[in-house]
Amino acid sequence: MPTEEKTPKPRPFPRDLSVGEVAARSGVAVSALHFYERQGLIRSWRSQGNQRRYPREVLRRVAVIKIAQRTGIPLASIKQALAALPNERTPTVDDWKRLSEGWREELNERILKLTQLRDRLTGCIGCGCLSVRECPLRNPYDELGHEGPGARLLED
Repeated sequence: MPTEEKTPKPRPFPRDLSVGEVAARSGVAVSALHFYERQGLIRSWRSQGNQRRYPREVLRRVAVIKIAQRTGIPLASIKQALAALPNERTPTVDDWKRLSEGWREELNERILKLTQLRDRLTGCIGCGCLSVRECPLRNPYDELGHEGPGARLLED
C-alpha cells in the first residue's frame, strides 16, 4: 500500500497588520499612516497588547490615497470621496472608476489653469523685468483689489 505524502497546508495570511507591516507593504511612512488616520482616511483598532492594527484591506485604501495625491487631488477631496463609500469600505474596481471619473474634471481644470499660468509666465521669464507696459501680471495701484484677494489676472 503506497504511503501518501501529506503536503503542508499553506498558512493563511493574518487578517490584520501592524503599522510597520502596512508601512513596509505600502511604501508609506509610519508617520504618514498615523496622519492619514488622524485625518479619517484610514482606521485602525488596538489589540489586547495595545498595538495598533489595520485590516489587510487598508493596503488598497492607502494605494488609492497615494495615487490620488500624486495626481494633485487634495486630501479633503480624497476623504470626501472615500467617505461616500458604503460603510467606508475599501474601494473596489468599480469604486475606483467612479472616484477617478469624479476627479477627472477637477484635474482637467487644474491642468488648464497650470497651462494658462505657464503660458502667461513665459514672457516674464524670458525678459526677467516684469515690465509694467507689457507684463500681463501687473496690477498698478492695486486696481484689481476690489475683485478680491490674490492674483486676479491668473485666475480667469
